[in-house]
Amino acid sequence: MRVVIAPDSFKGSMPAAGAAASLAAGWRAARPADEVLTVPLADGGEGTLDVLAAALPGTRWHPARVTGPGGQPVDSRWLELPGGTAAVELAAASGLPLLREPDPLGAHTTGLGEVIGHALDAGARQVTIALGGSASTDGGTGALAALGARFLDAAGHPLPPGGGALRGLAAVDLAGLRPRPAGGVSCLSDVRAPLLGPAGAAAVFGPQKGASPAQVALLDAGLAQLARLLGGDPDAPGAGAAGGTGYGLATGWGALLTPGAPRLCRMAGLDQALAGAGLVITGEGRYDQTSGTGKVAGTVFAAAQAAGVPAALVAGQIAQRPPPAVPFVISLAELAGGAPQALADPDRYLRLAGQRLAAAAGRDAAAG
Repeated sequence: MRVVIAPDSFKGSMPAAGAAASLAAGWRAARPADEVLTVPLADGGEGTLDVLAAALPGTRWHPARVTGPGGQPVDSRWLELPGGTAAVELAAASGLPLLREPDPLGAHTTGLGEVIGHALDAGARQVTIALGGSASTDGGTGALAALGARFLDAAGHPLPPGGGALRGLAAVDLAGLRPRPAGGVSCLSDVRAPLLGPAGAAAVFGPQKGASPAQVALLDAGLAQLARLLGGDPDAPGAGAAGGTGYGLATGWGALLTPGAPRLCRMAGLDQALAGAGLVITGEGRYDQTSGTGKVAGTVFAAAQAAGVPAALVAGQIAQRPPPAVPFVISLAELAGGAPQALADPDRYLRLAGQRLAAAAGRDAAAG
């Protein structure tokens, strides 16, 4: 039997490639005669560049030292793809783990704009930006400012960085903004959130970045002020991605917002891998109500259904049952006797999950 193992990263414990390798090792231990293909995936969040580097021949890494989300220098990088496309990962320049402690009002996306600038200086003809994992709620103003835009207060002075300053925004000057490359700019997003309101960037994701209820209200008001001056469509799906960076880059720089998981699955060759497969296994750190809308798991389930291939799910924790068409489901937390145990040794329990799935698939085949 051909088995395709196509997980996302298990956030905070295992990258996608590592998770795929561990599941594959467990499966092979139980069914060594099977053909096992690993297809690590991402949805536009952390690990996207690693997935692209593994999936596409001829890529090249470029280091870039930039301003981190708290103002400190950080070592980042971007990936040169064949054909002159630069792939940039927001998390690697402006991500939450780069802060010593959360700074919901002061954190910014300046480093993202600086990485993009490095890629443009190197001659990139197209830019693809993975938006997940941001530390800030600044509407992408830090990135745009690093690319030459100006965000001014009532006295005509540049605003300090961070979403907390946006309520004082009085004028936006895009005259000095670097032109986008000839091939355009696309933003890969793992969420469909709008910019504003109870489903928007501040309300939904602000608390994950340390924002109190009062700070969420301040950040939402600042994003609303940005939208009044910048225009565009704050209700567009994905406008709220990365603390509103999706909105800022789309409106201020003409970037195209696109769901990350379907595009990355195509680039990684998922459909080709599924041809003739008897099972596909996907996984992520936590499977919940958002997993079926724009995330890797839901995208893999849809591709499996279209190909007529049964699907299995392995997740660190399962907060919502997957569709009935997914016959095999394993929670690592249940397998390990608790989430802390699973997080402490993810390789062990992913291998065990692979073995369990192989045994279940063998029983299912024998019964059929």
